[in-house]
Amino acid sequence: MDTALDTLPDDADALKAMVLQARAETATLRAEHDRLRELNERLQHIVAQLQRLKFGPRSEKLDPDQLQLGLEDLEQAHAEVEAEEEKDDPQLKAHRTRQRRAERPSLPEHLPRIEVVVEPQTAACPCCSGAMVRIGEDVGERLDVVPAQYRVIVTRRPKYACRACQEIIQAPAPARLIEGGLPTERMVAQVLTDKYADHLPLYRQSQRLKRQGIEIDRGTLANWGGYAAAELKPLWALLRTQLLKADHLFADETTAPVLDPGRGRTKTGWFWSIARDERGWGGTGPPAVVYTYAPGRGAEHAAALLKDFKGVLQTDGYGAYKTLAAERGNAIVLAHCWAHARRKFFEIAAKGHAPIASEALVKIARLYEMEAEVRGQDPAARLAARQAGSAPALEELKTWLEARLGELSGGSPTAKAIRYALGHWQGLTRFLDDGRIELDTNPVERAMRPIALNRKNALFAGSDEGAEHWAVIATLVECCKLHDVNVADYLADILAKLVNLWPNSNLAELTPWAWKAAHPRH
Repeated sequence: MDTALDTLPDDADALKAMVLQARAETATLRAEHDRLRELNERLQHIVAQLQRLKFGPRSEKLDPDQLQLGLEDLEQAHAEVEAEEEKDDPQLKAHRTRQRRAERPSLPEHLPRIEVVVEPQTAACPCCSGAMVRIGEDVGERLDVVPAQYRVIVTRRPKYACRACQEIIQAPAPARLIEGGLPTERMVAQVLTDKYADHLPLYRQSQRLKRQGIEIDRGTLANWGGYAAAELKPLWALLRTQLLKADHLFADETTAPVLDPGRGRTKTGWFWSIARDERGWGGTGPPAVVYTYAPGRGAEHAAALLKDFKGVLQTDGYGAYKTLAAERGNAIVLAHCWAHARRKFFEIAAKGHAPIASEALVKIARLYEMEAEVRGQDPAARLAARQAGSAPALEELKTWLEARLGELSGGSPTAKAIRYALGHWQGLTRFLDDGRIELDTNPVERAMRPIALNRKNALFAGSDEGAEHWAVIATLVECCKLHDVNVADYLADILAKLVNLWPNSNLAELTPWAWKAAHPRH
């Protein structure tokens, strides 16, 4: 508003109108200022949390899932601001509508379409009242949802009797996962999917059922899972046998809290994981992961798990694997993980001025850059590129690390990080001799994240047997994810097949990758 004195009107009413208009504009601007300030404060808070996540001490780091919740709240707040803006500005609303239509993804063709035709109130011409002719239409699609609907399958088996000889016949009852129980195989599959794929504890599933008027307690749901695990265990055993026949595996382990009734608290069990992932060098073995529960983390558990394995085992620097390799001689060759070596330097650099650690990170990053250039190529091509590029870089890195170690006090964190790298140098450089070996154990570490999520939501397994069930079902769930298979559909189908006495000789047809080949739309 132009408020130069020579432009102000002399009329008092006109001046009052200008003042009122100015006040209204000021109020609008103040409201917009408050909205933007609040949004800015939320953004600053999220940035601070991101900094904690990336650079904070491990004990203070924000859980990534908590960060996601914060980001969701921020995005919702931003959407609220946009909605208010669109209410006040029709042109802005029209512009954003066009943007959303142009940017939104197309919906899958397999989804059912419910046609809704919106006709004008009248088809008569507004000018002459004559009949109008349809010349086209605008079509828009929106994603809708039908809330989960539970239903009851009523199975009737008629009886037939012969009047002449009193003979009675009746079709045999269909096989069930739980004879005399309530659930269908699909119902059990959904319970398992919700718990192990979507990390929804059974007590919450029980609460959800109650909202539908269905009273099924947590213990009953757990009982269903136990029956399912018993049917699925032979398939899990087959997957483990198949992986142990590979000549290159990744291995890792993570905690599995288990209830110890005798002491009234939890004890620490362990999930041992082996993984096969040949995609980096164009191998034909389907990617897979298998979890095995054990009550401890000692070398005897590693030996029991890998007693039938021969080949390259890629792990972190945990001593149990070193003991195993030493006992097995040439049967197992250890390759170590550059991500673990790098992490030790990263934790030092993140705390502040650390020139040696920072330079080490730059040198290790160069190894990853060269590796990215050959990912997906065959082992021979990868090996040739590594000999040409990575081998000289590693020789230079080792010389540099040894020189820096001589400049540091023995107890400094940087010296410890250097000694870790040099102490595992043979395993860290094993990839120079074999084009199938990766730089790190990320394939198996990624497979451990869902275990951690389920552990956080379920808190602990109820018993050693419960932890074994967890390992069996989680194995199939994670293999489904690796092959983009619908977990609920897969579990429902294979449970039905197993209950109906699927032959053990054909179990390989029920692996997630074989199942997907037979059911491409799932």
